[in-house]
Amino acid sequence: MALELQGISRVVGGKVHIHPTDLTLQKGTMNVLLGPTLSGKTSLMRLMAGLDAPTQGTIRWNGADVTGQRVQDRGVAMVYQQFINYPGLSVYENIASPLRVAGRPASEIDAKVRETAELMRLTPMLGRKPLELSGGQQQRCALARALVKGAGLVLLDEPLANLDYKLREELRVEIPRIFEASGAIFVYATTEPEEALLLGGNTATLWEGRVTQFGPTPAVYRQPNDMVTARVFSDPPMNFVSCFKDGHRINFGDRANAPADGPFASVPDGRYVAGFRANHLELNRHSGSAVEFRCKLGVTEITGSETFIHINHGGDRWVGLVHGVHDLAPGSEVGVWLDPSHVYLFHADGRLAAPASYAAAELKGAA
Repeated sequence: MALELQGISRVVGGKVHIHPTDLTLQKGTMNVLLGPTLSGKTSLMRLMAGLDAPTQGTIRWNGADVTGQRVQDRGVAMVYQQFINYPGLSVYENIASPLRVAGRPASEIDAKVRETAELMRLTPMLGRKPLELSGGQQQRCALARALVKGAGLVLLDEPLANLDYKLREELRVEIPRIFEASGAIFVYATTEPEEALLLGGNTATLWEGRVTQFGPTPAVYRQPNDMVTARVFSDPPMNFVSCFKDGHRINFGDRANAPADGPFASVPDGRYVAGFRANHLELNRHSGSAVEFRCKLGVTEITGSETFIHINHGGDRWVGLVHGVHDLAPGSEVGVWLDPSHVYLFHADGRLAAPASYAAAELKGAA
């Protein structure tokens, strides 16, 4: 069982919502659509569901062309950010409602409702009304109503965005368990890289209506194909600085240079863009090979046990995420350290020239 998008695009009023896209999702896989707001995640989901028709291209389900098929004739279930339950019905009747609409026998309805409620840990709440539940329980009720249909494709459009932190963490753990038990194709849209990493499976990164990369989530994170993907799959977005490779050294400017070893050794001499994530900047030197950059501090944001530092390096604006509480004076000069093993090299056109050596080693070890 597979969902295949073959050259599909979506143009509305002359504006491109989805550029031509090829994507194949296999049975029993978790697939994350990761991108910022307005990157095309919901538009792509609506095409998958049949809520919108593609301007071009073909959608196949189990080999059959379903491009023009009505959404109600497809085996699709969808859960939105604004979870919807019927407030006047019990949890039992909420879950049972799609089966009743389909005219299923009472015995089958009861068995499926109880089986799904057990999967969603809602059995003790079956007699309650949705408004008597916590936010997490209400979202699980909405998920149960989607799953009970036995849909082969389950679309989750930022389903946890409106929940508080504790409930999001609870459901982030539960959704992979639910997915494994159902055997359906799950597609989960999110703006948060951390959420994609927690969910695992595969990730498609989106930017301005384009799928920039698709593959196993750890591989897309550790070895992005280009600067756009690296920016999307980093929170805060990846930092960049121009650099030059000359023989066995890489010069980052500001008298900061490092050996061109590991993945960098085979890169031809020339100009590149170095990229590194916020959490790899440090205020102290913890590695003998770390290089120092002198920067001017903008503002700091203390988040509890960590501090975001917004800094300016020769016109490049960077964000660092450092451990501990640091009350630094805005406008002051600050030195930040970076281990070259965390640096990616990109060509001037944005293509990946060499992955960070730590990422290449982790991917090799996982293979």
